[in-house]
Amino acid sequence: MIDGLKPYPKMKDSGVPWLDDVPEHWEVKTIGRMGRLFKGNGGSKADEVAVGVPCVRYGDLYTRHEFFIQETKACVSTERAEAYTPIEYGDLLFAASGETMEDIGRSSVNLLRSPACCGGDIVVLRPEVPVNPRFLGYAADAPSSLHQKATMGRGFTVVHVYASQIKQLVLPVPPLPEQAAIVRFLDHADRLIRRHIRAKKKLIALLNEQRQAIINEAVTGRIDIRTGQRHPNYKPSAASWLGEVPAHWEVRRSKRVFTPRTELARPDDIQLSATQAYGVIPQEDYEQRVGRKIVKIFLHLEKRRHVEVDDFVISMRSFQGGLERAWASGCIRSSYVVLRPIAQLDVRYFAFLFKSAAYIRALQSTANFIRDGQDLNFANFCAVDLPFPPLEEQRQIANALDMALADTVAAMDRADREISLLREYRTRLIADVVTGKLDVREAATRLPGDIEEPEPLDEPDELFEDSEAFDEVGLEEAAMEAEAS
Repeated sequence: MIDGLKPYPKMKDSGVPWLDDVPEHWEVKTIGRMGRLFKGNGGSKADEVAVGVPCVRYGDLYTRHEFFIQETKACVSTERAEAYTPIEYGDLLFAASGETMEDIGRSSVNLLRSPACCGGDIVVLRPEVPVNPRFLGYAADAPSSLHQKATMGRGFTVVHVYASQIKQLVLPVPPLPEQAAIVRFLDHADRLIRRHIRAKKKLIALLNEQRQAIINEAVTGRIDIRTGQRHPNYKPSAASWLGEVPAHWEVRRSKRVFTPRTELARPDDIQLSATQAYGVIPQEDYEQRVGRKIVKIFLHLEKRRHVEVDDFVISMRSFQGGLERAWASGCIRSSYVVLRPIAQLDVRYFAFLFKSAAYIRALQSTANFIRDGQDLNFANFCAVDLPFPPLEEQRQIANALDMALADTVAAMDRADREISLLREYRTRLIADVVTGKLDVREAATRLPGDIEEPEPLDEPDELFEDSEAFDEVGLEEAAMEAEAS
C-alpha cells in the first residue's frame, strides 16, 4: 500500500516539537485561526427518543465515532432539540471532559447532512476558512493532535479541556486540492484495511462457533468429551434448558452451588474490570491487552465489592456473554454480583459452563426484557439450575476441553493479534500522511475513479465492547461532583 511513497522533496521546520518538519508549501495553523469555537449545551439522556433529531453526546466521541460522525446512537425530539446546540455539516466536535489525559479532547467531524445537535461537555469548531471536512477529521485526531490535547487537560477525578485551550491546537494544513488527495488516499487505504479486518473477524467468528459447539456438548453431557461418544445412560433433568443429562450426574439448584459475596472492597484492593474477552482482570492488565485507556473510578471506592480469585461475576453484559471468572483479587463496581463457590467443584468446568451458549440462553430467559445495559441479579442466576457431574469428572471434562480447544484458541489468538497489527498500521499510516511525512499525491491519482465512502472501522459498540470499558453515566456523575467541589 505504501510501496513507492516518498517523503516530500522540500521540508521546513513546523515550529512545533511533536510535528517536526512539514512540507515547505504547507501552512501550520492553530484551530483558533480556522474558525469559531463554542461550547455545546444540552439536556440529559432522559431526553432521548427512538426517532427524532440526531444528537451527539460527548461520550459518543469516545465510544462510537472515529474521525467522522456519520450516524448517531441518540435522538431527541424536535421540541427538546431546541435546548441543545445545533451542529452543521463540517463542524468539528471535541469531548470537553474525560477520564484520562490521553483521551481528553477526542474529536470527530460531523458529516451528517440533516439537522443535528450536540449535548453539553462538547466544544464545537465551526470552520470559517475553506477546509476539507474529512481531512479535518483525520488531522484533528491523529497521534500528533492527541499528544497536544493531552497536555491541555486539567483536573484529577475528571479531566477537562476548554475552548480557550483547544484553539491552540496546531495542525499542518496543505492546500485544498492536496487535502482532497490525502482524503482520497486514506479513505481507500482505510477500506482495504477494513476488508482485511472483517476477514479476520469472520475467521474468529467461525472458530468461536466451532469452539462453542464443542463446549456446549461437553458441559451439558450430550457427549462424553473424554471418548467423543454419548454417555451410556441418560435421565430427565427437570431443567428445561438441559433436557436429559447423563444418569450419574446431579442437577443442583444454583444457590446450593454459589452464594453472593457480600464483603465490600478492602483498603488495598486493586480495581478490576469485568470483560467478556478476558474475564475479571486488573484494569491495568486490560488496558495493556487492548491498547487503550478505560474509565477509572476514583470516588466511593469503599462501596465497590471485594472479589477473590475463582469467584464469578454477574456483570451488565452477562446476558450477552455469560458469567465472568475472576483471575485476580480486588474490587469490582457495586452494581455487579460476585458469586463464591459453596460446594466442592472444579472452577474450570463451571467457567466453561457459564460461557456456553445453552447456559447464556437460559440466563436470558429469566429476564422479562433483554436490553443493552440491563442488570441481571442473583435471582436471575438462581432461576437456572446447574448440571453437576462428579468432581473428578468435572476435572476430566475441563482437561479434555483444554486439549480439544488448544489449536482453535491459538488460531483465534493469532487472528486477534493480526487485527491489532492492522489497526496499528492504519494509525501510523494516517499519522504519517496528515503530518506530511509521506507524499500521497501521485498515489491518489492512480486510485480507481469511484471510491465508495468508507464505513467506520468498527461497528460502533465494538470500540468499547466490554462492560467496564466506558460508563458515560458514571463519568457524568463524577464530572458533576468534581465541578461542585
